[in-house]
Amino acid sequence: MFAQPKPIEGRWNLTITKDGKELPSWLEVRHSGFNMLVGRFVYAFGSARPVSEVKWKDGVFSFSLPPQWEPGNQHLVFEGTVAGDQLKGTMTYTDGKTSAFIGQRAPSLQRASAPAWGEPMALIGNDLTGWKADGKNQWVVENGVLRSPASGANLFTEQKFADFKLHVEFRYPKGSNSGVYLRGRYEVQISDGQGAQPQDDQFSGVYGFLEPNRAVAKAAGEWQTYDITLVGRTVTVVANGVTVICEQVIPGITGGALDSREGEPGPILLQGDHGPIEFRNMIITPAK
Repeated sequence: MFAQPKPIEGRWNLTITKDGKELPSWLEVRHSGFNMLVGRFVYAFGSARPVSEVKWKDGVFSFSLPPQWEPGNQHLVFEGTVAGDQLKGTMTYTDGKTSAFIGQRAPSLQRASAPAWGEPMALIGNDLTGWKADGKNQWVVENGVLRSPASGANLFTEQKFADFKLHVEFRYPKGSNSGVYLRGRYEVQISDGQGAQPQDDQFSGVYGFLEPNRAVAKAAGEWQTYDITLVGRTVTVVANGVTVICEQVIPGITGGALDSREGEPGPILLQGDHGPIEFRNMIITPAK
């Protein structure tokens, strides 16, 4: 015997309008037993966090979350309504200010057949042609190496991609942190973590969602590799020659995503706001 699903159940791509800016976020709601609803939530930054209870009555839902990386001790509070495949409501932030949000039911992104691959393309040339910074640029290209010498802006490709295979080599100094965002929405984490236990927010994990099956990070200062295949929302990550995530489904966008429009192609985004990082030999093979 199964509980009858509530209209709020499922995965939702949200856009929160806060202080004049659109912040991409994500919500998942599912039943727990016959009467309770629980879930997960991703804000514009940070990792996926559990929602212990989603209240639902007469078409109105609400839930609250303790702060993660937000300032202060006040909970974030969400209230809203469902109309078909759309959500709308308000978020009260940790400073007590209220912002509106809208949401759409997330697409499945299931593909009818395996992709046919096109021609490989080099993403790093002799300069920053084909790339854009999301703020004041600190990135440079030197001798085929794309380098961010200090924390600053993120960098993303002007070209957008749907399904693809991506090879990338990277190097970071001790204690640094970066990430590669697939379609600008799903971060494969880069972090200084040699010898650390595998976690979904550490080296080669899909941030906050998918944990690698083993720890394969090399020492800081060494060149390392990711080979990533993304088809729909199914991802395989090969880190330093070892398959650490194999054809796993990414549930939704990760913190720091450019937008929540999962059904659309998106760029490759490189995180530059968490410390120095270098990239080279970045090759993408798009699906035809």
